[in-house]
Amino acid sequence: MSTETLLKTPLHALHLELGARMVPFAGYDMPVQYPLGVMKEHLHTRDQAGLFDVSHMGQIRLTGANAAKALETLVPVDIIDLPVGMQRYAMFTNEQGGILDDLMVANLGNDELFLVVNAACKDQDLAHLRQHIGDQCSIEPLFEARALLALQGPAAVKVLARLAPEVTGMTFMQFASLRLLGVDCYVSRSGYTGEDGFEISVPAASAESLARSLLAETEVQPIGLGARDSLRLEAGLCLYGHDMNTETTPIEASLLWAISKARRADGPRAGGFPGADRIFSQQQAGVKRKRVGLLPQERTPVREGAEIVDEHGTVVGSVCSGGFGPTLGGPLAMGYLDSAFVALDTQVFALVRGKKVPLRVSKMPFVPQRYYRG
Repeated sequence: MSTETLLKTPLHALHLELGARMVPFAGYDMPVQYPLGVMKEHLHTRDQAGLFDVSHMGQIRLTGANAAKALETLVPVDIIDLPVGMQRYAMFTNEQGGILDDLMVANLGNDELFLVVNAACKDQDLAHLRQHIGDQCSIEPLFEARALLALQGPAAVKVLARLAPEVTGMTFMQFASLRLLGVDCYVSRSGYTGEDGFEISVPAASAESLARSLLAETEVQPIGLGARDSLRLEAGLCLYGHDMNTETTPIEASLLWAISKARRADGPRAGGFPGADRIFSQQQAGVKRKRVGLLPQERTPVREGAEIVDEHGTVVGSVCSGGFGPTLGGPLAMGYLDSAFVALDTQVFALVRGKKVPLRVSKMPFVPQRYYRG
């Protein structure tokens, strides 16, 4: 894709001004790193606070008395009883139980739901919503209208409290409408780094002034997609299209925790979402392969796509995400393994340029998550 056809976020000019190295990502021209560099950006986020431009993600508002009930027909998640001012992780599933996308759903009150979906999937997610529930609620894409910033790290709360003191009272996954610099924003205490932090939806026209204001705080550095990836990998968080896709079910992807109890086979609103029967039967009978954490036992980084073999050289899986963990201080990976090999501490081998690199099946997250739960 040539740069002429790449989309730009409202912060594009600011990234260039800050000296970012830009790369194509999900159809957008995005900052992969700034002059600080991926390693220092990663460590700065864990130590203080990092500001990420995630405006390429899709923001969608659903409105109407039936919006929650309608959305429940597309996700294995309890939306009807999602409290006002809370957000929940969800997945769109297909008829085979495969994952079409993962998303965040917040309850704004007044029969309004606010969705954040992945950049690469947002047009198909919007079409999916319109096709299946467009007659049951109003569906408003905010793709051009709003930007999305993530302020992540232990100093995030102190920094954001200078603009809106009420954020100090929020806990993990709470969601609020707040005024920042005189502009109406949606703020959730959540993120994709494993750290405490906030995601801020701001009108596109006000995004740059808010970003500049946050970057002016001594604790804050701009952080690119490179460190975003190493941070989420250390936190054991999935990246759609890599760690799960339409060919993987929530059970295979080790995302059973995200299927709300109310929607499970023995719950009061069991099933009623695409692929429920297959997902429930997998939950009972088990699956042939599962996503696990993997720790390479040498310094060699193991990348996405690498085959995984057992001691006899038989292929038993593949790596879906891999790289170096600056906080962990070594390489790390996630992969899909045949279920005979998924027990913790099982040894397998990744094939890297013809060489067998030993891997140990490891629990996740690799680095403890530090969400603020009050």
